[in-house]
Amino acid sequence: MTVPPPRPDELARARLLAGPEVADAAADALARAAGRPVERGAAPDGGPCVYVGATLPEALRGDGLLWFHSVNAGTDALLDAGPWPPGALLTRTVGRMGERIAQYVLAWVLAECQSVPEFAAQHGRAEWRRIPSELVAGQTALIHGTGRIGSAVAELLRACGIRTVGVARTPRELPPGFDAMAGPDEPVDARWVVAALPLTGTTAGYFGSDRFAAMGGASFINVGRGATVDPAALETALHAGTVGRAVLDVLADEPAAPDDPCWRLPRTVVTSHSAGITADQDVVTDFTSCLRDLAAGRVPALAVDPARGY
Repeated sequence: MTVPPPRPDELARARLLAGPEVADAAADALARAAGRPVERGAAPDGGPCVYVGATLPEALRGDGLLWFHSVNAGTDALLDAGPWPPGALLTRTVGRMGERIAQYVLAWVLAECQSVPEFAAQHGRAEWRRIPSELVAGQTALIHGTGRIGSAVAELLRACGIRTVGVARTPRELPPGFDAMAGPDEPVDARWVVAALPLTGTTAGYFGSDRFAAMGGASFINVGRGATVDPAALETALHAGTVGRAVLDVLADEPAAPDDPCWRLPRTVVTSHSAGITADQDVVTDFTSCLRDLAAGRVPALAVDPARGY
């Protein structure tokens, strides 16, 4: 369960604080949305406060924090930093991240079917040789994670004729964008396996030896969290061929140093956690949406349950 929202009267008299991650132009827009000035810094100086930022300052871990709006979509690092203040609402920024990540996934899917890596390698060798391409329509993508991001990925892939199967631990109503649902270990013959999971106690190391061995040569695309993957298991699967290719936008330890083993994985591309970069306008838009819900006494759709981590 998410924390009950603060009362509209509490919210109306709360000070609005912003962390250094919030750009000046975004802070000005937040002030206009809230109808009060934005103060820089973390000291509440008594009374209720609302904080917008990436990390929770120690000074706000006591009483007084009504609502923390994260400028990021993922909240695992924020929650891992220490006990969450009792009674403080946590919301997050998603913005157009789902759209951006969906286009990132589609780009790599199309690149594979159009043999872009092979053509790029041929170009480097000044070699002229036709390489057959294939259509994506009729193939299957298995998507672990059926929330906002997973659904956005599924909707875009399905628009290209790809059959989309979502993975959930418990049976549920078919989420938007999906043609079917499957259990975590239910066999599905998929061309692509997309990881769009948050990092929680149950998803850490989720993609291990057994799951990689069952992929049957599928390409693996991780746009969720790096720590959901056992890197040694992925390396073994790539060498064995049970994972055909890998595209990793996220790693457990970032940024990856030049000597990190990830750079030497076969048939793998590592990108710099850039699939779903959050724009300043995303922060403003989602904060404003949450503020509107709270003013009406509603729990925002972007609220996070601190106990579950999502």
